[in-house]
Amino acid sequence: MARIHDMWRLWLRQNWWMTAAIVALLVVGVLFIHSATHLRTDRTRFLDIQQIRWAMGGMAVYWATIWLDYRRLRDAAWAFYGLVVALLVAVLVVGAKIYGARRWLTAFGLVVQPSELAKLAVIVTLATWLAARGRGATPPSIWKAFALAALPMALILKEPDLGTALVFVPITMAMLFTGGASWRPLLALIVAGALAVTALLSIVLLPEMLDMRPERQEALFHRVGLSHYQRDRIEVFLRPDSDPLGAGWNRRQSEIAIGSGGMWGRGYMQGRQNLLGFLPRTVSPTDFIFAVIAEETGFAGDAALLGLYVVLLGCGLMAALQAPDLMGRVLCVGITTLIFSHVFINVAMTGGLLPVTGIPLPLVSYGGTFLVSTLFTLGLVQSVHVRKAG
Repeated sequence: MARIHDMWRLWLRQNWWMTAAIVALLVVGVLFIHSATHLRTDRTRFLDIQQIRWAMGGMAVYWATIWLDYRRLRDAAWAFYGLVVALLVAVLVVGAKIYGARRWLTAFGLVVQPSELAKLAVIVTLATWLAARGRGATPPSIWKAFALAALPMALILKEPDLGTALVFVPITMAMLFTGGASWRPLLALIVAGALAVTALLSIVLLPEMLDMRPERQEALFHRVGLSHYQRDRIEVFLRPDSDPLGAGWNRRQSEIAIGSGGMWGRGYMQGRQNLLGFLPRTVSPTDFIFAVIAEETGFAGDAALLGLYVVLLGCGLMAALQAPDLMGRVLCVGITTLIFSHVFINVAMTGGLLPVTGIPLPLVSYGGTFLVSTLFTLGLVQSVHVRKAG
C-alpha cells in the first residue's frame, strides 16, 4: 500500500500545465495529419489512425516515466549509448533505403529510426557524465563531451541526415553551459561553427561563380562530404529561383501555403495547396505539417500552436531550475533545447528562413519513433519535476 501511495503522490505532483500542452499538441497533430491525408486512396490514408496509436502508446510511456527515478539512468546510460551507436552502424549496412537515404531499420513489422534514439542517448549519457564530474567543466572535458556527441553525429551524417546531425550541437552546448563550462570556450566554438557554415556556403556558391569545371566541382563536393540533395537544398536556399520546379518546389509551395492562410486561415480541411497536391503529400503530414496548419488556421492558429510550445518549453526550464541535483538540471536543459531546436528549425524551414531539412515538428508531425522518444524525454522532465527540491 505504501508503494501505491507513493506512486499516487508522484502522479499528483506532475506539472499539469505541461501535460495539458502535450495532449493539446497531440490532438492538433492527429487533426492535421488527417487533413493532410484524407483524400488519399492508398494505405497512407490512415496515417492519422496510426498516429493515434503511437500517441496512446507514447502517453503510456510518458506517464510511466514519471514513476521512473531519472537518477537510475546512470547505470544504463553508457550501455544505451553503445546500443544506439550499434543501431546507427546497422542502419548504414542493412537499413531500408527510402528517398535515397538509409535512416530506418525494420524488424518484426516495426520501423525504427535510430537517429531519433541517438538524441535521447546523447542527452542521457552527457547528463550522467557531467553530473559525475560536478560543476566547472574544463576545456579538455568540453572536447570530450563534443567527442561523445560527434560519434553518432558522424554516423547520422553518413545516412545522410544533415539536419538531425546538426541538432546535437545546440543540445551539447546548452548542457555544457548548464554543467558549469565557462562561456569563453563555448563562445569560441560558436565562432568556429559560424566560420564553418560560411565556408560551407562558399563551397556551394564559389565554384560556379569562378567557372570551375563540373568534374572539379564534383570532386570538391565529394571531398567535403556534400551529397547532391544537400547541395541542391543549400543552393535553393541561397538562390530561391534557381530550381523552382525541382529542389525548390517544396519550399515554394510551403511559403505559398503559409502566406495564403492570412489571419484566420481557409478553414479546416480546406487548404488548397494541400488538397490540390501542390504541397507534396509525401511531406505534408511530416516535415511540412506546419504549412498545412498555417494555411487552414492562419496566423491565429500558428500563434496558438507556438503558444503551446512556449508553455511546454517554460515547464521544461522551470523543472531545470527546481531540479534537486545537477543531473536533473542538465537533463531538463538538454531535453528543452532539443524541443526548441526542432520547433525553431521546422518553422523556419517551412517559412523559407532556413534550408529544407528533415526535422519534424515535435508531437505534431507524423512519425512513431520520434513521437514515442519525444514523449519519453518529456516524461523524464516530469520525473525531475516531481522530485524537485522542497
